[in-house]
Amino acid sequence: MNAQPLSGDQRLPIYQRLADILRRDVTEGRLRPGDRVPSDNELSHAYELSPGTVRKALDLLVQEDLFERFHGRGTFVRRPSFDASLFRFFRFRTPDGTKSVPEGRILRRTREKVPSYIARQLKIPEGDAAISMSRLRLIDDVPIVAEEIWLPLQRFEAFLDILTEDVGNLLYPVYDEVCGQLIAKAEESLTAEAASAETARLLRIETGSPVMMIDRLAKGYDGTPMEWRRSRGRADLFHYHTEIR
Repeated sequence: MNAQPLSGDQRLPIYQRLADILRRDVTEGRLRPGDRVPSDNELSHAYELSPGTVRKALDLLVQEDLFERFHGRGTFVRRPSFDASLFRFFRFRTPDGTKSVPEGRILRRTREKVPSYIARQLKIPEGDAAISMSRLRLIDDVPIVAEEIWLPLQRFEAFLDILTEDVGNLLYPVYDEVCGQLIAKAEESLTAEAASAETARLLRIETGSPVMMIDRLAKGYDGTPMEWRRSRGRADLFHYHTEIR
């Protein structure tokens, strides 16, 4: 079996060129979230590289959170879990204390001109058409979080054709299945504000009540901005816990 050519800029270290090839396999869909990555030995044979060089490339992609290792099982493309951030900030529990994944309920989903501040985040021209969405997260029909979401139309136009009742509680699997767009990572910022009349109406609280606001910019495996989201949740349900070592 002939070795595969090692593409990329020859001025770069060999391990980095191999990492670039594997990263491209993910962004172009040849490796999917949850897939097992070829083993160190398989990659060594395929590219005629030393095991140490292969390990260094895989270490780099693990550090980037693109891959994850499981002892005795191998290396896999990481499956992102973004609802975990909401669980980190808000107490999503039923009346009996059981932890619960909130229902997602889409209130509005339209094609609109993107505002300038969101266009900058998504790196699309100001005034371009985009998908604007309003969504509630509820537990036992009680609104917990109100979300404003924007998506680039060019990438997500097929999302407009799905029946609302077919979307479900998690959006990212739908983005993948319907639009072929994989969300890999996200940046989040947290702040507090007083509830506007619209936010108060959605969350069934008094205007001016404190709410916590989480802004998220979700990106693809290649770093391309995919989704801008602003989540406003009731402050009485907010908690934050971290461990410092």
